[in-house]
Amino acid sequence: MADINWAAWLPLILLAVAIAGYGVFDVSRSEVRYLPKWAWALICLLSVPFGTILYLTVGRQEPDRTDRL
Repeated sequence: MADINWAAWLPLILLAVAIAGYGVFDVSRSEVRYLPKWAWALICLLSVPFGTILYLTVGRQEPDRTDRL
């Protein structure tokens, strides 16, 4: 266990932190569906990257497109 090559794992760790961070950031600034914002943020943090993918596909409410003509 002491022979872990952290340089090889560092890109994956950084990617996971970035995905979870983006999910929490987007939850804080967007309208959400089905669950409260704190629940979506917790899902994004606890199940990386699937929580953020689930939030982006199911939980984020699409903006009203009638303003963009």
